Amino acid sequence: MPFSKFGLTPTVLEGVKAMGYREPTPIQLRAIPLILAGKDVIGSAQTGTGKTAAFTLPILSQLGDHAALSRVLVLEPTRELAAQVETSIHDLARFTKIRTAVLYGGVGYARQISQLQAGADIIIATPGRLLDHIERGAANLSHVQYLVLDEADRMLDMGFLPDVRRIIEKCGRQRHTSLFSATIPAQIETLIQWAMKSPETVEIGARRTPAETVQHVIYPVSDDQKTDLLIQLLKRLDFDSVIVFCRTKHGADRIAGLLKRAQHAVAVLHSNRTQREREDALKGFREGKYEVLVATDIASRGLDIADVSHVVNFDVPQHPEDYIHRIGRTGRAEHTGDALTLMTAGDASHVFAIERFISQSIARVKLDNFDYKYTALFEESKPGQKAGFPGKVRGGRIRGGYTFGPSKRR
Repeated sequence: MPFSKFGLTPTVLEGVKAMGYREPTPIQLRAIPLILAGKDVIGSAQTGTGKTAAFTLPILSQLGDHAALSRVLVLEPTRELAAQVETSIHDLARFTKIRTAVLYGGVGYARQISQLQAGADIIIATPGRLLDHIERGAANLSHVQYLVLDEADRMLDMGFLPDVRRIIEKCGRQRHTSLFSATIPAQIETLIQWAMKSPETVEIGARRTPAETVQHVIYPVSDDQKTDLLIQLLKRLDFDSVIVFCRTKHGADRIAGLLKRAQHAVAVLHSNRTQREREDALKGFREGKYEVLVATDIASRGLDIADVSHVVNFDVPQHPEDYIHRIGRTGRAEHTGDALTLMTAGDASHVFAIERFISQSIARVKLDNFDYKYTALFEESKPGQKAGFPGKVRGGRIRGGYTFGPSKRR
């Protein structure tokens, strides 16, 4: 079905054409008609499926010309997501007269206030900075007709839900509301009942299902050999680009330093980095200046990072949902990808929780010619036969490996 069949306005269709979109993705195919019909929508889809355009296109088509009042509010959990979504909306609206303002912390207020004073039809914002502007009298939400709560579960995880409620209370009551969330925990269900009117649910794919194009393996290792194993893996991987996920900001800085000393071009991304440092890291990683991005979970959701060949979980995520979001950085848009997880004895319960969550056992693998210290994890799997790293099926993405059978505890 072409985009022209939705009833989008000619100027919006010009934006679609300029962006190179040819056919709508499944989330766009189902969400756009609902939003055009004035329905509140709950959307669930994997990363990289086009949900920004799914809510932007119908909203742009119904806004008409530029007005002095802010009629659309899009809430995002992080400044990176806010900046990324603003860029997408700006590009899709390039043939309209619609104006946007993007509001997030870590930068000064002057430019943001100028955007608001010029008359922003669409505000894209993080909750904390938006509330600052409201308290300063710079932002007025009383005329908001379209409210989009993006990555709602992430906002819950970051403690933003009270702020989100305060913001919703300041929006116009006669509004359309869209909510996008990978998971719907109880607090999100409560928010939906309070903020939305008879919403329609659009779910593309199972929420717990990682992309089928991603290959998963686990490397059991003792605590004191994790960094050595990581360095050896990166030496042997046939990779284009790698994201290494760490649990803490300090850990990310430490691993980045080690990889730099191992002659890798490395960028770092976490919440203690300045906005300029974070933008430079993302830009350099996208453009190939950096081959490795070391990050905390701030990079696991929604960031526009395409063509990542490998994700390495240096630290096992403590929540199964975070595993899905991390590995969602690779294997996107039908490309293949590899997800490697380093597992120590203390990680066992988290790994089993991940396997239960995704309803899938993950192969345990040893790296050939690596001088392992003994760990009891080697006894938890049935002896296997030498089988080369499974990635060899895809043309030798790593050289050498030893595969265990499934865990006895499965």
